[in-house]
Amino acid sequence: MVNIIWALMAVIGIIYAMFNGTMDEVNEALFESAEEAVTLSIGLISILVFWLGIMKVAEEAGILRFLANLFRPVITRIFPEIPKDHPAMGYILSNITANIFGLGNAATPLGIKAMEQMKELSGSDTASRSMITFLALNTSSLTIIPTTVISIRMQYDSVLPTEIVGTTIIATLISSISALIIDRIFYYRSVGGR
Repeated sequence: MVNIIWALMAVIGIIYAMFNGTMDEVNEALFESAEEAVTLSIGLISILVFWLGIMKVAEEAGILRFLANLFRPVITRIFPEIPKDHPAMGYILSNITANIFGLGNAATPLGIKAMEQMKELSGSDTASRSMITFLALNTSSLTIIPTTVISIRMQYDSVLPTEIVGTTIIATLISSISALIIDRIFYYRSVGGR
């Protein structure tokens, strides 16, 4: 549906430009935007590769294992129906750790694996309580170091590209706590309605 909306907006814009006599400006904007998109993508790739390298060093140094152990008591309370030693728990912890460092692209495969393990654990085709909670938590944008935003700010010559980290932490805390509260409200409401 979103693709249809974007396509309609583009077609309407081009038709309007043809009738308005501004087709030259549209063509110029298209080529400038394409060039800027390529430049931005290359910049984002370099930052992503850097942070993935940092993540690999942290993994080899045992920092990720330390963070996973640090978050384990909290995560086991958030997902009480998943056994502590189940593979899903490891994937959930790895996904959350990658998201915290702003590595959404690296976290996605871990999140998919976690969902597969939770589906296997529930033995059902419908989403389990854990799957819904995990989705709500991931949707809340668990990020402490927003590497992509920092990268974009660096590319556009921001004086202080990392000044967004403080507000990101506050926004993450508010959105994650809100997501968990809303998840629990709907869960207990659905259980109470049975």
